[in-house]
Amino acid sequence: MHSKAWAKALDASWLVKYPKKWVVQMKDGVSNAMDWLVNDATFGLFTFKEFSRGIAWLIEWPYELTLSLLATGFFEGQGKQAVLLLPSISWLVVIIFVILLAQYAKNWRLAAVVGACFFYLAVFGQWHSAMITLASVLIAVPIGVLGGLWLGILAYRHRWFEQVLSPCLDLMQTIPIFAYLVPILFLFGFGPVSALVATIIYAMPPMVRVTTLALQNVNPEVKEFGTMAGCTDSQLMWRVLIPSANRSLMIGVNQVIMLSLNMVIIASMIGAGGLGFDVLASLRRLDIGAGFEAGIAIVALAIGIDRLSQAFAERSSVHGRSLSISTPGLSVFNYQRTALVLVALLISYLLGKYLPWLQTYPDSLTLTTGSFWNDAIKFLNINYFDQFESIKLFFLKGLMLPIKRFMIGMPWPWVIAMVALIAWRFGGVRLAAATVLMSLFILVNGLWVKAMLTVYLSAASVILAMSIGVPLGVWAGVSERAGKAINTLIDTLQTLPSFVYLIPVVMLFRVGDFTALIATVLYALAPAVRYTTHGIKSINSEILEAGAVSGCTGRQLLTHIKLPLALPHILLGLNQTIMLALSMLVITALVGTRDLGQEVYIALTKADTGRGVIAGLAIAFIAITADRILHASSNRAKKRFGLENH
Repeated sequence: MHSKAWAKALDASWLVKYPKKWVVQMKDGVSNAMDWLVNDATFGLFTFKEFSRGIAWLIEWPYELTLSLLATGFFEGQGKQAVLLLPSISWLVVIIFVILLAQYAKNWRLAAVVGACFFYLAVFGQWHSAMITLASVLIAVPIGVLGGLWLGILAYRHRWFEQVLSPCLDLMQTIPIFAYLVPILFLFGFGPVSALVATIIYAMPPMVRVTTLALQNVNPEVKEFGTMAGCTDSQLMWRVLIPSANRSLMIGVNQVIMLSLNMVIIASMIGAGGLGFDVLASLRRLDIGAGFEAGIAIVALAIGIDRLSQAFAERSSVHGRSLSISTPGLSVFNYQRTALVLVALLISYLLGKYLPWLQTYPDSLTLTTGSFWNDAIKFLNINYFDQFESIKLFFLKGLMLPIKRFMIGMPWPWVIAMVALIAWRFGGVRLAAATVLMSLFILVNGLWVKAMLTVYLSAASVILAMSIGVPLGVWAGVSERAGKAINTLIDTLQTLPSFVYLIPVVMLFRVGDFTALIATVLYALAPAVRYTTHGIKSINSEILEAGAVSGCTGRQLLTHIKLPLALPHILLGLNQTIMLALSMLVITALVGTRDLGQEVYIALTKADTGRGVIAGLAIAFIAITADRILHASSNRAKKRFGLENH
């Protein structure tokens, strides 16, 4: 008998559907608390509103300066009375600058790639929007890096601070992107400064974790040598430990850059402007060509910034010292490059008044691919509509609907008990108790059905992503030639901001759960491949030789030795795939899902702080539950196969 029939027969319908009269409206309390914080809270000398406005001012003036340099120019006066004093930096100067920077960081090949990415922005009419986005990134990244470095150093020096900070970082990294925007919109208002605050908060946690871990992994002998040399605590940190951990720190910087770019695109919803706004506007009016052009511009900008930051990270690890300007005998680029850029800037400024193309790329030479993309999508939809519908129906009926019915039909006490049992099996009583409390939080706030819809969509996406990613990872692990091609694909997927995935999928499959599934799979595929490949390659060659000597075939080596030994890494890849899937599902609320992501999106559009925070916490608790259980199962698998030190 079905669970609903049992519940009806026993007069226990509350087992299937949590009664509305039992719902606790925590969101009202959160909204009231935020309202009090903004309007009434005071620290004696100043109010909280004055404090938030002070932070906004500190961020606004360097942003306005950078924006004027790159995009708008410097004006005197307001509105129609404004008079242009100085133009923005010429497009040619910016391109010359990034080319020389890339050549210094690595070689002329990288310089050509980065230069081509920025040249594309000019040729296809995306320069102004791209410079607005770049201005936001250039402000968010230094603040995120310095703030993360400072917090990471404090966590390294004080164990108690690390213990307090760790759950905060967990929450920051699991709360979906949209959920950041709701309270920040309430606190700082609509505009680019609010978007920058959200970007900094979102991008900082990886830098904190990387800094703490990098300092903890510095060779103890290096630290002892610094102490014996008579270094003070400050000298030991900045002259010994930080330079020694420089390679890992630069990886953290790269993560901050890419997360900042991703968040700046999404934060266009609260006034960031730039390429993200162009994509969002195109999605809203279903302008296929404009959406593709802006999306490709985001990809070009992301690839250029990503490759440049990776090159500096590699150069830093080779030299074993920081590339900061303050380093004696070394600068970001030498005097000749500096002189060349300054000369180009001066020439473009002087000649720009007489030769406008030196200052601004000519509109007459601008190309557009809008009509091409419109015609391509139209052609596909007209000629292959039945095939796309068949693919859609196959996954809906064969994968998505069965999972959805199962998740929605499960009585909530059974789900909580099952999750608690799994948590207890792998992580013990404390983990089981934590999962029960987090599940009850979702339940009593009346979000259980939306949470199950979120779990269903993420489960379907993760199943499909792992089904594709694990075989690709195995193939890349056993074949060097295949590995190069697959890694190139994964590098590209990891570079794309999440908004970009929505554009082609919406145009081919329209809105709905299947569209969300495809976009989420593409976004979450990378860790499934990466971790599987790493697990396969990290297996001790002596174990494989012993298996071959014992007469194992290639298939037996794979199924009986390689995959079991790579299981801990595959489980970690599964964990990261789930995290990315949950993060992406909030963004797919734009294409018509009805889960917790939609709840957060509605809260954002209505500026309902309490609703957005509670829904965001619900998603975070789902992510934390999955994260803790999978980490515990991975650790158990490592112990089982004797891989504790791997």
